[in-house]
Amino acid sequence: MMHDAMTSTTDTPPAARRAYDHVKERLLAGAYEDGELLSEGTIAQELGISRTPVREALLQLQSERLLTLYPKRGALVTPVSAREVAELFETRLLLERHCLAAALPPAAGLVTALERELARQRELLAAGDFAAFVTADREFHRLWVAAAGNRILLDLYDRLRDRQQRVTASMIAADERRPETLVAEHEEIFAALREGDGEAADVALTRHLDATRQRSAG
Repeated sequence: MMHDAMTSTTDTPPAARRAYDHVKERLLAGAYEDGELLSEGTIAQELGISRTPVREALLQLQSERLLTLYPKRGALVTPVSAREVAELFETRLLLERHCLAAALPPAAGLVTALERELARQRELLAAGDFAAFVTADREFHRLWVAAAGNRILLDLYDRLRDRQQRVTASMIAADERRPETLVAEHEEIFAALREGDGEAADVALTRHLDATRQRSAG
């Protein structure tokens, strides 16, 4: 279940919530391309609902800067700019490096959770489920952010979720071999963290995020 403004609003009509969840899930999974024009009528037909709740959902997504609405034309998928990619990874690097260091030496629960996420990533990769892999990629990183124990930093990290998943999905769509490299880089970070080697973990994380940034910007 998505944690967002619309799904947390109890008086949101069910049809509008369905439309919001449907479109946002596809946006974050990369099913809609940057610059693609979405039709209210097509989405309404896909879901078997009227255009009014679809319009409400699209307005909410516009307020989140994921779409740009054009009256009587549709909603344009807002492209992720090179500047946004650079700023996203600058923020992630600062936040994740700090939290990774704060999570050392790792608690047994963190090690177990990271192992579980790595296993899940391998399963999704084998199944070719790249949409789910995008979510799993983010959850792997989020584990040590949460383990650092700073709720404000975790909240800040969670606010990056939409941008993070869109950038990763776009990168994978451009190069379906990239997830294999991501898993290998994750395993390198995990190995250093499990051993409590802060310096090696920091180097592996920095190299991983820098490589991902370069591929995302390309």
